[in-house]
Amino acid sequence: MKALPAWADVLAQLNSMVMNFQPPSAWVEELQDRLLLFVNHVLSQEPAAMSRLQRQQHRSLQISWRQFQLSCRITPAGLFERAVLHHTPDLSLHISQASPFSLLQTLAQGDKPAMQVQGDVMLAADINWLVDHVRWDFEEDLSRLLGDAMAHQCVAAAKRMVTALKAFLPQASAASAPSTYAASNTVHSS
Repeated sequence: MKALPAWADVLAQLNSMVMNFQPPSAWVEELQDRLLLFVNHVLSQEPAAMSRLQRQQHRSLQISWRQFQLSCRITPAGLFERAVLHHTPDLSLHISQASPFSLLQTLAQGDKPAMQVQGDVMLAADINWLVDHVRWDFEEDLSRLLGDAMAHQCVAAAKRMVTALKAFLPQASAASAPSTYAASNTVHSS
């Protein structure tokens, strides 16, 4: 009888498969459109966020991770639209963490991923403010579908489940991984 591989081997193989996966470009574009729709939905619920972005209208932003790039422009309404850039973006953000699992782990912990920042300092400050202050009110959106009481119960149950999962999963890898965000960020004035 063949022994089951160790979890570390399984995770290494899964990580290798994910790292080498090349989705079709149509999938990437559709995912980018959906992501911007979601971001704009969240921003539209925060007038202060939209006001900050309105001051940056027509500015361009490029976010990259591994071989993927999302280029967008800020609209006069203070939202984002996907754009094809024919020039250097006003702000470029490159996420340095190569492993999708470590990136997800960083985001799940509420931390910012390690990244390289280049471009306009004021635009970078406004984007950083958005990341620090704008949150999706999932319960509010869910209450529009299910009502306030049911939405509150669903969110409370989800929070209990997340707490139980965090207690169940080993935290050794999270404790041994140093935070590299502060050391790896560089902002250059344009």
